[in-house]
Amino acid sequence: MYAESDFGYTKAHRKGYDMDTARRKRLEKAGWKIGTAQEFLNLSPEEAAYVEVKLNLAKQLSMRRKSLRMTQVAVAKRIKSSQSRVAKMEAGDPSVSIDLLVRSLLALGETPANLQKAL
Repeated sequence: MYAESDFGYTKAHRKGYDMDTARRKRLEKAGWKIGTAQEFLNLSPEEAAYVEVKLNLAKQLSMRRKSLRMTQVAVAKRIKSSQSRVAKMEAGDPSVSIDLLVRSLLALGETPANLQKAL
């Protein structure tokens, strides 16, 4: 069993944050294994980088939409899709391609230079 359930821990861990030592010992004593999402999902470094890029693009799409004060419905109309698809895009759903995320960001006026920040 893993005590971590999302990619948030790995990002926090890279920033120098770590789980409280007492909490870690309590969890390990109870049979939990402490690790990263990459370890839990048995991802190669390339796969982990791909997931991180995709999540960064999803976050960038959400931030861009909000900065333009657009609803998910308005974005969906602009990219000729549905609101539920936009919600999946912003959530980093596995069914959403990086291509769709990039095309949607460009349709919202994002510059290629700003897209590079997600990489």
